[in-house]
Amino acid sequence: MKRILTALAVALAVALPVSAPAQDTLPLGDISAYLNGIETAESSFTQFNEDGSRSTGTLYIKRPGRMRFEYDPPNSGVVIAGSGTVIVHDTKSNQPPETYPLKRTPLSIILASEVDLDRANMVVGHSTEGDLTVVRAQDPDNPEYGHIDLTFSADPVALRQWIITNEQGARTAVVLDGLTTGAPLSNDLFNVQVKRGGSNR
Repeated sequence: MKRILTALAVALAVALPVSAPAQDTLPLGDISAYLNGIETAESSFTQFNEDGSRSTGTLYIKRPGRMRFEYDPPNSGVVIAGSGTVIVHDTKSNQPPETYPLKRTPLSIILASEVDLDRANMVVGHSTEGDLTVVRAQDPDNPEYGHIDLTFSADPVALRQWIITNEQGARTAVVLDGLTTGAPLSNDLFNVQVKRGGSNR
């Protein structure tokens, strides 16, 4: 975890502009409204893994319930959330993709049809780090599924990064280069019946 946090600190120092002194913590209602206002979004990203490895790619979001991580070479992987399922697929492998229910990943919190961070026992941490607001959220009905630490900048509100801790305790961090919202995205991007040999886009 120390390696992830160190790498994140460096990445954020590069990605975020020098800003004003610490601001007030963003209200949960404002963050919920921001997330609910996202219909589609796209961003390049850098991912930091528990083992210290690092990868890059492009993230696509189509709310509710759909997300795609498309990794840059030499990584041949793709992770797709759609139809209540998450698949992890190596497009160069002859092995079938790994699949598991979306509800078992904390990403389901931000992909929900109605994000309500004020729901009882959903948010277990809400703090400010400099001019960034960090929210730790979990499924209040299934806290054993893990949690997600979401980091937002303000004025305007924008999602900058997250760290997921899964039910096994493993952590994965994703730093966004800047979400672009509102562009049309084909539903084929989120087809969990992945075609061999590459993207569905």
